[in-house]
Amino acid sequence: MAGRRTTVGRLGAAWGIKGWVKVSSFTDPAENVFEYGGWWLTGENREPRSVKVLDWRPHSKGWVVRLDGVTDRTAAEQLAGMDIQVAVSELPELPEGEYYWYQLEGLSVRDTGGRELGRVVRLMETGANDVLVVRAEKAQSWGRECLIPWLPEQVVQSVDLDAGQMVVNWDPDY
Repeated sequence: MAGRRTTVGRLGAAWGIKGWVKVSSFTDPAENVFEYGGWWLTGENREPRSVKVLDWRPHSKGWVVRLDGVTDRTAAEQLAGMDIQVAVSELPELPEGEYYWYQLEGLSVRDTGGRELGRVVRLMETGANDVLVVRAEKAQSWGRECLIPWLPEQVVQSVDLDAGQMVVNWDPDY
């Protein structure tokens, strides 16, 4: 895990003329995005760069942040859409049976009968519960992807991070 990072938020539009930027947090609670010591900004076709948070405050239904070295609106506009990442080693330990999304991504998924369904490629947050997006290695009767609700004990029967696999009580044709 040394040096591994995970995404905890995303920068939005510039706010004001002094270099502040809107922030979307993926943490729970949302303000925990500001609890991490070092942010790394990453984006498509951009080299990851380390930034220091100088100040942040609530704004409307979200937050705005002032970053070291970003002193005007033009510089802030260049950051729009960049992901905020932190070192996995900074994340707090979770109780037994709870997982960070990055831990579930890439796991092999089988149904309770042993049939290989595919790999978790990402997760989605919905109003009712989170959803695993599982992509089959080859086209199956249900297609290339199936959506499986993250419902421990009801649907998700077991997760074995060491073995890199998960067992679900789910019929992808559902």
